[in-house]
Amino acid sequence: MTAASEQHAKPELIRLICGFICVHACMAGVRMTSPLLALELGYSAAAVGVMLALFALTQVFLSLPAGRFVDRHGLKRPVGMAVAAACCGTLLAFCYQWLPVLVCLCAAALLCGGSAGMVAISLQRHVGRLAKTPTELKKMFSWLALGPAISNFLGPFIAGLIIDHVGFQAAYGTLAVLPLIGWACIRGTGNLPPVEGTVVAEKGSKPKAVDLLADPMFRRLLLVNWFLASSWDVHTFVIPILGHDRGLSASIIGTILGAFAIAAATVRVLLPLLASRIKEWAVMTLAMVFTAVLFGVYPLLSSAWSMGLCSVLLGFVLGSVQPMVMSMLHQITPASRHGEALGLRLMTINASSVLMPILFGSAGAVIGISGVFWVIGGVVAVGTRSAWRLRVDKTPR
Repeated sequence: MTAASEQHAKPELIRLICGFICVHACMAGVRMTSPLLALELGYSAAAVGVMLALFALTQVFLSLPAGRFVDRHGLKRPVGMAVAAACCGTLLAFCYQWLPVLVCLCAAALLCGGSAGMVAISLQRHVGRLAKTPTELKKMFSWLALGPAISNFLGPFIAGLIIDHVGFQAAYGTLAVLPLIGWACIRGTGNLPPVEGTVVAEKGSKPKAVDLLADPMFRRLLLVNWFLASSWDVHTFVIPILGHDRGLSASIIGTILGAFAIAAATVRVLLPLLASRIKEWAVMTLAMVFTAVLFGVYPLLSSAWSMGLCSVLLGFVLGSVQPMVMSMLHQITPASRHGEALGLRLMTINASSVLMPILFGSAGAVIGISGVFWVIGGVVAVGTRSAWRLRVDKTPR
């Protein structure tokens, strides 16, 4: 990327990140507000669990079709549809006093979860096409990855503040405005020229997702991404249980998880400074090695300080992965199918997010929480070979 084009891309990237933050913050805020409202109204924990699963379940089934839609239509049309879905879902939740409550909240979960996935795929594909070199890919995806990190704090913070001072309806009403602000940030961005090969694919025999999976590099990349995303889920799910077993208070457990999130965001700020000096396969291989080691050590720790330090280290390690995965994915898949590849990746991760907590909970009852850490750490250690094999020269973009 030339200096002139890089200067032009920076303000556009900032607008895209701001738009991403707004839409994702709406989803994150609804994801916190709806369980609180359901519990306040007397619904069971089981009903709340089903509702929370719907945020990820939508993306399991819609990510692949959404990716293909983005490949055909570019940025603005998919984002506009996602913004409309997020607003409609949040406004449905706003109407909970006049409509069946659980129906409203579940519909809001489906619509807001799906909209966040559609926006993520659209922006990731667009940003990937803006970059012209592997270094630029790493830089731009590191900055874009800050979006969810910021919005996962911003959405719940705004919603919680408004719930405490005004009420649930006001919180939903405020959250419904966020996607519109996001659209205002993104709508001025022009669609990039169509990729050669997309139109042919539409008129001829349509390619299938299995064609992408036939590529060994893509399969390895998905597998590595799944290993590390599952490690993130393990940490989020198991730390409250481990902390409770160690006799830690809720505030300390929250601080440990917060330290993890801050570390993950911090490393994404630092990665652009190192982009020209690092290789994607090397970062992912080291991430898997350190994750396996930290998971082996975690259950042996008993103090809040030691667990907090381990959480920070794990945040640095796992936070570095997504930009590297996104950069490599754009280099090893055909440009005309980037959206489909991104959708397939998102589908895999969200399927894991739906199933893994159930599996972790069942395994923890049999082998104990420490055993869960050690088993996952062992699996990640074995999977390190897949990350190491990504060092093979990549197919030209």
